Amino acid sequence: MNQTGIAGVDVGGSGIRVRVDPGAREAQDREPPPRVNGKIDLGQLAPRIIDALDMAAPGAAGFAGMAIGMTGLPGLVDDPRPLWDGMRARFYIGSLAVAGDALTTHVGALGFHPGVVVAAGTGVITLGTDLDGIWNQSDGWGYLLGDHGSGAWIGLMGLQAALRAHDGRPNGSSNLLDHLEARFGHPLELVGLVYESPSPAHHLASFAPSVAEAAHAGDPVARRIWTEAGQHLGETAIAAASGLKPVFSWGGGLFEAGDLLMEPFQRTIRASLPDARFEPPRGGSVAGALALARAAADGTLPASTPYLHAFSSPG
Repeated sequence: MNQTGIAGVDVGGSGIRVRVDPGAREAQDREPPPRVNGKIDLGQLAPRIIDALDMAAPGAAGFAGMAIGMTGLPGLVDDPRPLWDGMRARFYIGSLAVAGDALTTHVGALGFHPGVVVAAGTGVITLGTDLDGIWNQSDGWGYLLGDHGSGAWIGLMGLQAALRAHDGRPNGSSNLLDHLEARFGHPLELVGLVYESPSPAHHLASFAPSVAEAAHAGDPVARRIWTEAGQHLGETAIAAASGLKPVFSWGGGLFEAGDLLMEPFQRTIRASLPDARFEPPRGGSVAGALALARAAADGTLPASTPYLHAFSSPG
């Protein structure tokens, strides 16, 4: 591959995904991003991104443009320059954009057009922007302080309901307790796994599919959790819409739950904004990263945004 190619990288709470053009070749690393004291460890992250790129484009010497969209920016990444240095140790890179996953999900869903996009996976962050002077963020505060309606939130609510059933307390779910034991074993094993993990949110979110399965089977506690999740996501979308036309889209694996999440999400928004327009996403966050990589190579990246850092090779 020559140096006219581009690469998009998506670093989410549940792993790394890359796509390389030409050819739309992809590779994936399914482990959560490395962390030190809660922050993304860019020194350990860079080699994993390189390995994924090598799988997608064996023998590639470099890229005209690359974009890395990642969770924790802004907030959990002090300085993205170690990614620039790490990537250049392996590849020639004409231009690199390091962006928050809120921006890559927005660009993937709506292209470079104004609107509000909810990115919901392990965590949740919502960005409402015109890609010029308006940059409204809602939530994105992490699983302890926020991320309401996220995969980690749904998993946590489901596990708490299961543990209430285990204890014999009110408002528990024996169905969710069965799911907990099938996935994690005895509740005491779950306690050790979560509290000793460097990435508790990853384990919490891994239970969200079980909560969805229980909800589809008619469990009222599980259904209530998903309804509340959709309401939370709708509320964060409304908050991010200030100053913008009410155009909404979404991204992230959580929306694969379909109407279980989408119906309360859209209902909540329409209750406050009856003229809201919903646009199905054109692509996901890795597609958004690839679009930013192309813009980086062309010199047309959005300006004046806290969600983007750009680096270029001399000459």
